[in-house]
Amino acid sequence: MKLVIIEPLGVQKETLLALAGQALGDAVEVVYYDTKVTDDETLIARGKDADIIVEANLPLNANVIRGFEKLKLLSVAFTGIDHVAMDACREKNVCVCNCAGYSNCAVADLVFGMLIALYRNLIPCNEVVRREGTKDGLVGFELEGKKFGVIGAGAIGTRVMRIAQAFGCEVYAYSRTVKEIPGVTFVSLEELLSTCDVVSLHVPATPETKGLINEKTLALMKESAVLINTARGPVVDSQALADALKAGKIAGAAVDVFEMEPPVPAGHPLLGAPNLIATPHVAFATKEALEKRAVIVFENVKQWMAGTPVNVMK
Repeated sequence: MKLVIIEPLGVQKETLLALAGQALGDAVEVVYYDTKVTDDETLIARGKDADIIVEANLPLNANVIRGFEKLKLLSVAFTGIDHVAMDACREKNVCVCNCAGYSNCAVADLVFGMLIALYRNLIPCNEVVRREGTKDGLVGFELEGKKFGVIGAGAIGTRVMRIAQAFGCEVYAYSRTVKEIPGVTFVSLEELLSTCDVVSLHVPATPETKGLINEKTLALMKESAVLINTARGPVVDSQALADALKAGKIAGAAVDVFEMEPPVPAGHPLLGAPNLIATPHVAFATKEALEKRAVIVFENVKQWMAGTPVNVMK
């Protein structure tokens, strides 16, 4: 059986292959590609004779999936799978597994890094010091006592709620499924948006969540509120968010994800918006998280080979 790691996974080759060996032994031939390519022809050439393919967030369209002639398992070293042509996988009866959980700590950490940067004007402070300026006009805000709203109550969203509680925030949540989380009040989306000082997004990209944050929902938010998106780009209407920031309808935003994977085009509407912190999809990217997902991705393969697949995506 042949396994192809079709793109780099952010872990040293020696470490990656050692983890593969620990999980799979000699039962699988492992081929590793240490360069990232995006054209269909090269991708198909890399994976056409693979029984198992490991990838991260590299877009795999239907043409590429169909070109993987022997593919039986796609082990995705990522949480979201909206970059994979799932219809083509179902058509070919390919099992798709993700790596849920590997980035819970990393993403939650970045949420609060972004939030504190917004609340304490860290980027303007850095710039003003370098211009020999002072703190004038750069008085910030504290998190204690703020109403913190989390949209999406999965593992990452729940971790964000707990950290927000540690900062002394009142925590509110909106989710399709109401959970019993101590100290967290579940409310409607409208109530959360209209009352919370901070809104942090933690939902997957689905037809139901696409454009969830749009002109209408942004209009519900307080002018003093800030929005954090470390979830998926399509959840937010970027033009509507840019317009809201320019009009002062909300106080600020921090965005790690866009409609496309970086590089983000220079003309993207959010890049011209005030009071916005933008990062190039790095929420998951810590040394610890990347090593965790490498362990999970090969465990997925091991369990599938044993006939007990885990983390299966439908």
